[in-house]
Amino acid sequence: MKHLSLLSFLLISVSSYAQNTPYITFNELEKIMYQQDDTVRIINFWATWCKPCIEELPAFEQISAEYKTQKVKIILVSMDFKSKIDIQLKPYIQKNHIQSTVFVMDQTDSNIWINKVSTEWSGSIPATIFTLQSKQLSFHEGKYSYEELKQKIQSIIQP
Repeated sequence: MKHLSLLSFLLISVSSYAQNTPYITFNELEKIMYQQDDTVRIINFWATWCKPCIEELPAFEQISAEYKTQKVKIILVSMDFKSKIDIQLKPYIQKNHIQSTVFVMDQTDSNIWINKVSTEWSGSIPATIFTLQSKQLSFHEGKYSYEELKQKIQSIIQP
């Protein structure tokens, strides 16, 4: 019985570690984006192979730490290829101590959902959407600097 309990614990631990970057469908993400609460959600679409994405991630991490006690939530949605998740994305997250919530988009045909994020989105990354409850507050295609990101958040939470 002890061995069975230990085996169960190890399997749960391993599966939890393996799920530190869970896959998400757009329908699941949409529910998170438009949750009916008073938290501003900043959803950033990025990939490890995208140089501007990698350049802006420290700004998102800094903002996430600074607004940790406020109703601001950073969500990073990786557009990395499934074949690169274990060999590229997860090591990048671990090496760079990414603390924000990270999901992997689990829909390969982005044409199905890109216009649902924003009709302004051409599909290139990085791209960032700000939401509050059922509203899209802002959409930005391209890289954010720390200063631009902070200014945008301040304009939303302190109009």
